[in-house]
Amino acid sequence: MHIIETDRLILRKLKIEDVPLLHDILGDKKTMIYYPAPYEIDEVIQWINKSIQSYAENGFGLWAVILKGSNEFIGQCGISLQNINGNIVPEIGYHIKQSFWNNAYATEAARASLNYGFKTLRLSEIFIHTYIKNIPSQRVAEKIGMTRLFEYQKQLAFNNVKWLHVVYSKSNTC
Repeated sequence: MHIIETDRLILRKLKIEDVPLLHDILGDKKTMIYYPAPYEIDEVIQWINKSIQSYAENGFGLWAVILKGSNEFIGQCGISLQNINGNIVPEIGYHIKQSFWNNAYATEAARASLNYGFKTLRLSEIFIHTYIKNIPSQRVAEKIGMTRLFEYQKQLAFNNVKWLHVVYSKSNTC
């Protein structure tokens, strides 16, 4: 079932059968350079299960990004609830397979997710937060019209470290 369709992409719910495809992305060292470490297979299973739970509880989550035409799984993007500096807020997250970088797929999927969040879910504000060194992710936030708000030290619980993150947001004007 398609959640969102753009000119080049289809966003659909993640399913447990997507584990190997998503692991190719989240387990890749270059793709996950702005994370403490690439994800192991069990972490990808937890990632997908968290989205499946969010679909049921919130009506949204992270979705598979499928390239139209080839029907190839090229990443994930969507809206999840995240703790940003002590506040639980809707946040757009995205990861695109390395071989598909520099084609604006992350921007296209993030923009579609933002529009879905405002028009369908009627969210009042949506955020993106990312590691301060992740300039490509910050560019996506800027390209979809988000405003840079502030920086904060994010506690990465599973590695017991703090990394400086930057926060962007956009308010619903619909």
